[in-house]
Amino acid sequence: MHYLRLAQDRGRANFGWLDSKHSFSFGSYYDPKHTGFSALRVINDDTVAPAAGFSTHSHRDMEIISYVLEGSIEHKDSMGNSIVIPAGDIQRMSAGTGVTHSEFNHSKNENLHFLQIWIQPNRKNIEPSYQQAQVVQKDTLTPLVTADGREGSLSLQQDANLYRLQLASGENFDFQTDTRPGYLHVISGEFQVNVEDEANDQVLKQGDAVGVFKTRLTVQSKAAESVALWFDLPAG
Repeated sequence: MHYLRLAQDRGRANFGWLDSKHSFSFGSYYDPKHTGFSALRVINDDTVAPAAGFSTHSHRDMEIISYVLEGSIEHKDSMGNSIVIPAGDIQRMSAGTGVTHSEFNHSKNENLHFLQIWIQPNRKNIEPSYQQAQVVQKDTLTPLVTADGREGSLSLQQDANLYRLQLASGENFDFQTDTRPGYLHVISGEFQVNVEDEANDQVLKQGDAVGVFKTRLTVQSKAAESVALWFDLPAG
């Protein structure tokens, strides 16, 4: 496997109100073998307790994506946005020259579960901006955030594309990564994964991931429904 990142091996920070699993080095967790993949810098799998959250803090020169899996995020930022982001929505914030924001669990009774994703931009010092949309699965592979905002997706300040993959039991999908890196992160279900010219298949479950470059990646759902995020990333 070119780059295998199993859920059980991720870094972890548990503050009581927040249980965060880090695919890549983040905060006090540092592993020189896992500092990112191409322009992908952060995938944090965050569970936030009721009414708790991240108080106002700042970012700059980063593309920040939140994908809400359960619950809803109460978001406020220095651009004037005050929004509730429900489960099934995706949000993109370009920090650019600088932005401050806060994120809280909107519920006083239920946990919030979301993926926080950071992608390094290809331009610095741009004007900060915000987008949000409901995730609607249009095909097997649905664009969520893309370099050009195609097919109703959110736009991204990087030559990168983020898709949602959904397969029923026994269905297959092939990814061609002849010239660009690709990264698959499993949200739910179970995938059997085969990298071309490698003898052994790998089974990936929730939180597991694989990164590939200059090869073909074939995935097959081994559950009634399997869902993953696919990152098409720049080679440079």
